[in-house]
Formats: sequence, structure tokens, C-alpha cells
Amino acid sequence: MTELLDLSTDVLVIGGGPAGTWAALRARQSGADVVLVDKGYCGTSGATAPSGTGVWYVDADPSARAKAKASREALGGHLADHHWMDRVLDQTYANMNLLAEEGRYPFPVDPDTGRQIRTGLQGPEYMRRMRAWVKKAGVRILDHSPALELLVDTDGQVRGAAGYQRQDDRDYRITAGAVVIASGGCAFLSRALGTNVDTGDGALMAAEVGATFSGMEFSNAYAIVPANSTITKTAYYGYATFFHADGRVLEGAGSTKGRSVIAKTLLSEPVFAQLDRADDEVQRQMRLGQPNFFLQFDRRGINPFTDRFEVSMLAEGTVRGTGGIDVVDDTCATSAPGLFAAGDAATRERICGGFTGGGSHNSAWAMSSGSWAGTGAARFARTERRVRAGELRPAGRAGLRPTGRSGLEASAVVAAAQAELIPYEKNYLRDGVRVQGALDELESLWTALSLGLGGDSGDERVRARQAAAITAVGRWMYHSTLARTETRGMSKRADYPDLDPAQHHHVLTGGLDDVWTSTGAARSGLLRVAS
Repeated sequence: MTELLDLSTDVLVIGGGPAGTWAALRARQSGADVVLVDKGYCGTSGATAPSGTGVWYVDADPSARAKAKASREALGGHLADHHWMDRVLDQTYANMNLLAEEGRYPFPVDPDTGRQIRTGLQGPEYMRRMRAWVKKAGVRILDHSPALELLVDTDGQVRGAAGYQRQDDRDYRITAGAVVIASGGCAFLSRALGTNVDTGDGALMAAEVGATFSGMEFSNAYAIVPANSTITKTAYYGYATFFHADGRVLEGAGSTKGRSVIAKTLLSEPVFAQLDRADDEVQRQMRLGQPNFFLQFDRRGINPFTDRFEVSMLAEGTVRGTGGIDVVDDTCATSAPGLFAAGDAATRERICGGFTGGGSHNSAWAMSSGSWAGTGAARFARTERRVRAGELRPAGRAGLRPTGRSGLEASAVVAAAQAELIPYEKNYLRDGVRVQGALDELESLWTALSLGLGGDSGDERVRARQAAAITAVGRWMYHSTLARTETRGMSKRADYPDLDPAQHHHVLTGGLDDVWTSTGAARSGLLRVAS
């Protein structure tokens, strides 16, 4: 291993997806020195980079905005906050326009009106331009440099992070006036496209410095995919008919309502689909919207509009769920001083309540929360004195500093955690008894990995931290699920099938060895910080 890379900056951004790049750009535009670290290559890693995504971009017309907000109100269990929804609609509108004008994104043009259509983005082009944009702004990017732990000062304030540069085989330490966690959510290494870097690392680091989480029960998102595929585009299955293995129509199955029917059937037999309800124009638009969705069929000689093909479901966890690090004011500050959160790493309950999906609100939240977190972190950093590395202590524990003799393999921990987090009957078709059983296994796993999971080389430490993070996210998720004894949003309980008006609140959670839960009032607005 080569000599330690030691850097100092105003704002450190962890994560190089949409939330991270917008945070870095806005922090830099606010006058801060910025370093961005990415587990992969900023611009190509993460769930957005290989995908086409819709964006919650709505013209500034009061009636259109009101309709847009109302569309998800009931789906999300009436937990969304109109103050935050309004802010996201405003910020997304501004960011998308800026992306068109300054970022020169090539939006398609409506032939009838001559106006650009700014309601969607092609991930590869979007993220290529975001990388170029932040580099031009003067942000220093460290690719293939996963952060492993946060650094805190003597007062417990977050003041940087330490990690490992894979290609240079060296550790790094970055002191900072403020840190933005934009490292994505956690999809449990389920193989969903682009989520190989989304293992909950940022959540684990945040918990280690005392951050609180919200909405973790709303983290059981599953996407429909062709069997043995990684490409998730569940919206396209709105045009599908689903079938039993013997060719009978699978009654009640669907991509929005009826996904649980598919999951139940998959427990005992294969399920097939055919996109037979898409007319010629819709088929053309679908191929333009996400070419890689059709590449898998073209290679196999399947026409998904006329042929039936086998389907499965992949867990997407907090990447397509809404749970994440709680934010305590309009700057997306967390409950840990000096730490900000954005994108999938942060709770999306503010605009979605207990239900979301791919694209649309997710992409709008990423660019909006990233903008606020970057601006807020830059402002916070200006009030802080520079610190020396010797004044800081590392906050990382599980997977880095085992309390006993190291003996566990990260791969074994991941497999054990996946066995409790991925099966439909445990995480999707939820029942209190099954959830409690899965949680008991995860609690035992956490005790074992805290005692014996670690690594000597840089890559071993990265894998160990990923395994610890996946396990930690699962524990917060199941503790929160058991605390919500009703069906609301995407957290559906077979043993509590009805919505309970008395539980119109947020479920908060946190802790490492001892996980806690509490309730938080559903709010019409949070503390507003003047810009």
C-alpha cells in the first residue's frame, strides 16, 4: 500500500450520482472548495447512470402543481409534506432549466410546440454532463475511492471522512468543514441494474455519528424484471398481461396494483408477461425512452410485445423505497452536526410519504436535496475553523474494528443478510411473525459481525463495511416495520391489513448495537432556514 493521501477542503461530498454532483456543484457555486469521492467512477456508477428516468418536472401553473401533489397523496399514506413538495417542484424546475441552458442537455423537442420536453433524462448522457460540469466548476473528484468512515472532532462534530483508493492502493483522509452524504440507498446487492454500489454505506456512517432515520419501513420496493435479468423498468409492465406457467391469465396481477399477486405466485410457480397492451406509438416511445430495456430481448430473439417471457422480481430496498437519513431543516442537515444528506441516502418521505418508485419523484428529490445540501454545507463550512488531522478521531466500527478475533468472511455475512432481506415472503409479503423471525436472525448476525468481521487489505475493508451496512439497514427496516402495526404506503402487513388513522405519524429509528424506534409527528412544514 502506498503513502496516505491527506487532503483538506471546505465541503466533502460522498457519492457521485445525481444528488452528489448537484451537491458538489451548488457548494462550489457558493464559494466553497469541494472534494467529491465516489465508490465507482463518477458519471457511470449508481442507479441513474445506466437508465432512462422520468423527472417530476411540472410547469409553474398552480393547478398543474396542485394536481401533481395530489397524485401521490393517498398512495403515500398522507405522510407527504406540502412545504417540501412545493420546494422540490420549484427547485427541480429551476435545475432542469439550468441543465438545458448551462449544462446544454439535448432534451427532445415537441414537434407541435417547438418546446423542449424536460420531463425525462437519459442517465448516461445526464451523468456524463454532470461530471463535466462539476469538474469545470473546480470540484476535485476522487474516483474508485469508497469512503469507509466519518471523522469527528472533540465535540463530536463531523469534520471529514477516511477511505480507500482502489486503483492507487492507498488510504485517504479528508478533513472538511462539512460533509454531504449522497452515497445512494441500499438494494442489498440484489443485482438490480446500477445498484452494485448501493449497499447502505452512507447510512452506516451516519448512524455511527448519531444520525436518525425516518421511514425505514417503506424500504421494501421490488421491481419486475425478465428472469435472470438486472434491468428494472417496472413502469413498462403497466402495458403487460401476466400469465401462469400453463398460459392462463394471472388474474389481479399488475405492475402497480397487483405486484403482490405476482410475488405470491412466484413462490410456487413461474410467472410470464407480455407487453401486449402497448400500441405502435407506445412501443416506439418505449424503445426511445429506455433502449437497454429492449437490448436483452433483442439478443434473445424475443419480441416482448408479441411473445411471452418469464419474469422475476428484484429487491430495490431504499433505492426505490422512501426511507433514509432524516433531515431536520430546509438545508437537508441531519441530526449529527456538520453532516448533510441528499438523494436516496436521505428520507424521501417529505415528498412521497410511504410510497415511491423509479424515476420521477426520486430524480427530482436527488437534484433538489443535493442542491440544498451542497448550499447548506458550504454555508456551514464557512463558520468552521480548519482542523488538523490529529484533532480528529475515526467513527467507524463494524467491519473495520472488530471487538474480538476477526474470522468472519464478508461474503458469508452478505449471504446471511440477503437470506432475510430478499425473499418475497419475508420482506414484501410482510407478516409480523415472519418479520420478527428475520429480524432475530439479523440481530444475531450483527452481534457476530461486530465481534469478528474485518479485513486487512483495502478491498477487504470495503467488502466488510458493505456487509455491515446491509445488515444494519435491514435491522432499522424491520424494527420500523414492526413499530408500524398497520398497512400504509408500501409497508403492507398481512396481520394488520388496514390503515390506522391513529398511526398518521413518521417512524424514526437509529442506533447500532441497540436499535430504537420512536414516532415523529407528520408535519406540514419543517424549520425554514433563510438563504
